[in-house]
Amino acid sequence: MCGRFTDRYTWRELKELYDITTPYLSSNFPPRFNIAPTQMSFVVRLNREGARELAEMKWGLVPSWSKDSKGGFSTFNAKSETVAEKPTFRTAFRQRPCLVVADGFYEWKKLADGAKQPYFITRADAKPFAFGGLWEWWRAKDAPEGDKGLETFTIITTPPNALCAAVHDRMPLMLAKEDFAKWLGTVEERTALLRPFPAEEMTMWPVGKAVGNVKNTGAELMERVEAG
Repeated sequence: MCGRFTDRYTWRELKELYDITTPYLSSNFPPRFNIAPTQMSFVVRLNREGARELAEMKWGLVPSWSKDSKGGFSTFNAKSETVAEKPTFRTAFRQRPCLVVADGFYEWKKLADGAKQPYFITRADAKPFAFGGLWEWWRAKDAPEGDKGLETFTIITTPPNALCAAVHDRMPLMLAKEDFAKWLGTVEERTALLRPFPAEEMTMWPVGKAVGNVKNTGAELMERVEAG
């Protein structure tokens, strides 16, 4: 699964990395070290003209046909094995792919004594990547005129590679920069990318348990500690 991740990119880095057409903003975005489900975060999608744009959405997908917007916490991840057929995700998989802006994530390893040791996981070469995601738009049937509705996203997960298997039985779908266009392309191109990221290109290290509390948001959450 993927339940926490980081995004430390500046606006200039985002624009250059994702080839976003939106003009430069006057201010940078603060780095985030502990993004959690139901929080707002950034994704890159195609607009109606086919150009890439940055959008801020709530993490936890709410399908357009939902009766209410309360189901997002149970849909912050979508399994690669079933995403194309599961009713909650299949329309978004066909029509609304997005790149979830991230530069690392956390996962928890269960220890023999029942405790859990968190790890920070990222690319070993520090090259950029994104999570493969899907987005949706929802609005209440009785919403007043002018209501913009709610935009939400989910992160797709795959079986783990050899590195991530040491801590968990799932991992987020990681996409290298050269695969960004394919993920935003056709259904066939997306389907071909539903695979674990190469383990030899990744690294991880143990971090403090403070990351388990969403109220903790500092850079120290990423610092290496002795494994418990």
